[in-house]
Amino acid sequence: MDNLIVGVFTIILCSFGYFFSWKYQKQNNFQIAVFLLIICGLILRIYTSSDFFLHEWDERYHALVAKNLIHHPLTPTLYENAILPYDYFNWTGNHIWVHKQPLPLWTLAVSLWMFGINEIAVRLPSILLSTLGIWLSFKISSYFFNKKIAYITAFLFSINGLIIELSAGRVATDHIDIFFMFFVELAIYFSIAFVRKGKMFYNILVGLSLGAAILSKWLPGFIVLPVWLLIIIASGKFKPKTIGIQFLIVFITSILVFLPWQLYIFHTFPIEANWESSFNLKHITEGLDGNGKPFYYFLNSMRINYGELIYLPLLWFFWKTITNLKNYNRLAIAIWFLVPLLFFSFAKTKMQAYILFTSPALFMMTAECWYMVSDFKRNRSYKWFFNLILFLLIALPIRYTIERTKPFEIADRNPNWVTALKQLNERNIKNGILLNYNRPIEAMFYTNLTAYPNIPDKETITKLISNGYTIIINNNENIPSDIKEIKEIVMVSLPNTAK
Repeated sequence: MDNLIVGVFTIILCSFGYFFSWKYQKQNNFQIAVFLLIICGLILRIYTSSDFFLHEWDERYHALVAKNLIHHPLTPTLYENAILPYDYFNWTGNHIWVHKQPLPLWTLAVSLWMFGINEIAVRLPSILLSTLGIWLSFKISSYFFNKKIAYITAFLFSINGLIIELSAGRVATDHIDIFFMFFVELAIYFSIAFVRKGKMFYNILVGLSLGAAILSKWLPGFIVLPVWLLIIIASGKFKPKTIGIQFLIVFITSILVFLPWQLYIFHTFPIEANWESSFNLKHITEGLDGNGKPFYYFLNSMRINYGELIYLPLLWFFWKTITNLKNYNRLAIAIWFLVPLLFFSFAKTKMQAYILFTSPALFMMTAECWYMVSDFKRNRSYKWFFNLILFLLIALPIRYTIERTKPFEIADRNPNWVTALKQLNERNIKNGILLNYNRPIEAMFYTNLTAYPNIPDKETITKLISNGYTIIINNNENIPSDIKEIKEIVMVSLPNTAK
């Protein structure tokens, strides 16, 4: 019931905030209007992130690796103490963990180091970056269009349910894709700053941001380069030679950021790095981890992530782009969206957040379409029809915000299994191994134990005890009788954690 009260209060508070934000933008007071968008977006992200447990995919893995990185930033591990044999092919049970690029994990580690080992510390970086994305979206859209269109762009970013859910770690790829989207957007923002100021310093910042994007989610970050190039050409301020030199500055700077880590892991962890590299390539040719989807998957899922009318802004924008290919700024936005869409559509493995970094482009398309319809309806018959389109372009994304944040759902956001795991720490068990527990990753995050979902044979357990380990077994009906006979075993009864 408490969750329902907080949820209702959150929606009421944000409704007032968005209402007054809209009023201020009508008065052309965009400074206060956007500030209110940012505050409301932050409130939605904090509310949704207040689940006091780690989510299954993929947050728990990212959280555990980040916790371990606190002690050795250059050695990413999932199982800190790989006591039992493991298969380095299995990224969900490996020791050395180079399954993801390190920048988001390093940032999560810093947050955990500063604020303690807890769920909010895991999510805080994504909350802040996705909130800053509201402001970045406004500034970028202001350059391409005007402040009114930029305001709608920022509003759509602020309320987008998928972005909010990813910031809260509730859905797969979570914080990794938030970081990736942020640094791609930041690189484009600095590209615009370079055009306006003409100072090489901003291009260095583009390269640093691009490198950070690649250190968040690898080579798709290079989408920044054609967008940068088109923005530079559209400005008409630079000669071809200057463009070439500045392009090299961006490219070389980005390489200096992301390449050292790649060289380091291939030298230090060659087996794991080579396997993960080949595994990444398999995403293109195979449907991995049950995520094989048809070619049209992303086009189909867009209606859920951005509202069913998203196809209208898309068609409008691309028609306007095709009929005026010399408008390089418009072409830059089209490339920002279209190239990733086609690339990931051809890849066999697909997940909904893979094209999240194109979201700002989609929001700009929707915002421009909204004002196009608003202008078109003047002096026209059937104004109700155009008003309906205007309403749905905003209302449908809001609907999915409600569905994803779940403010009206009565849910246990502080489950007792988390409390029980934390209480294990009070026993001060040294060299502890927890067996027969089906949330081993969470157990290793909340405790200092090494945890496994299964029970090894009696000989293995006896050997572990003789080597100084304390064996803890979660007591249920699955424990073999010969294991129960071992006197040194500590039996615990942890709450049901059925998934």
